[in-house]
Amino acid sequence: MKLRNLGSSNLLVSTIGIGCNAFNGRIDMAASHKVVHAALDAGITLFDTSDSYGDDYGVLSGSEICLGKVLGAQRKNVVLATKFGNERKVYDANTKGGSSRRVIMIAVEASLKRLNTDYIDLYQAHKPDPKVPIEETMRALDDLVKQGKVRHIGCSNYPALRVVDAQWTAKHHNLTPFISCQEEYSALARKVEREIVPAMQAHGIGMLPYLPLAAGLLTGKYKRDVPVAADARLAPGKRWTAKFVTAQNWALLDALDHFCAARNITLLQLAFGWLLARPTVASVIAGATKPEQVKSNVDAGTSWMPTAEEVAEIDRITTIA
Repeated sequence: MKLRNLGSSNLLVSTIGIGCNAFNGRIDMAASHKVVHAALDAGITLFDTSDSYGDDYGVLSGSEICLGKVLGAQRKNVVLATKFGNERKVYDANTKGGSSRRVIMIAVEASLKRLNTDYIDLYQAHKPDPKVPIEETMRALDDLVKQGKVRHIGCSNYPALRVVDAQWTAKHHNLTPFISCQEEYSALARKVEREIVPAMQAHGIGMLPYLPLAAGLLTGKYKRDVPVAADARLAPGKRWTAKFVTAQNWALLDALDHFCAARNITLLQLAFGWLLARPTVASVIAGATKPEQVKSNVDAGTSWMPTAEEVAEIDRITTIA
């Protein structure tokens, strides 16, 4: 497994990371334990979670609890990334979500306790908070870095203007800057290239794509006009189905399948290889609910890297994405 610097920082992350949103939630603790150890065995060092992951069946912050229990002595060998501020998260009787200093200080202590660690490698604002001045957020996060509770900071789902504002604020007030952004990014979702990617390039920020496989559509296991199992992630009525299962995406998949067939590669290899060839991308975060999925993702993400010409061809095919 190769390592890359996250943005212009000295933080090294594995080129394939693991998204931990299913841990101790959609899958139970025992299944989560198997996935974590499969990731460690495969050389994955980046574990990305949130204080709002794992709440599926009433286990509040179940993902962080899982990682805190399972990583054990391996904690020192991984990059542990978590998030705060999701609007679904209630921090006390009067505080729900957001990026105020109050939320940040409550959230970090709770995450440190659940993760069973005294520091977080990458602490990320889960969503922008238009109600809170960016300087308040950046000063609070800078305090956590100075206290040693957090090593680096990042953001998720931030628009380009908010990212630039945050970096300008950090520079002009001598505060810790963001080193990463998490955004939806895949060969079927390229809108980030219009504004956020240029902003990241200008400010030395690394990209951590989420939904890199378009909720599974880029794994190759879904076929047009073939019935989908009721428990599949893209089954009728599921969260991501209407977003990804579209006539446009089926047309794009047909073209990408032809590209793959001509090179004897899989759609999964294309999905990872293309992202890892994009500017700013440091690691591709992919979720897994079974050890076999971890192995498939790592094999695909480490076995094929497109040439510049192949990148250009994939770009051409997916322009409308």
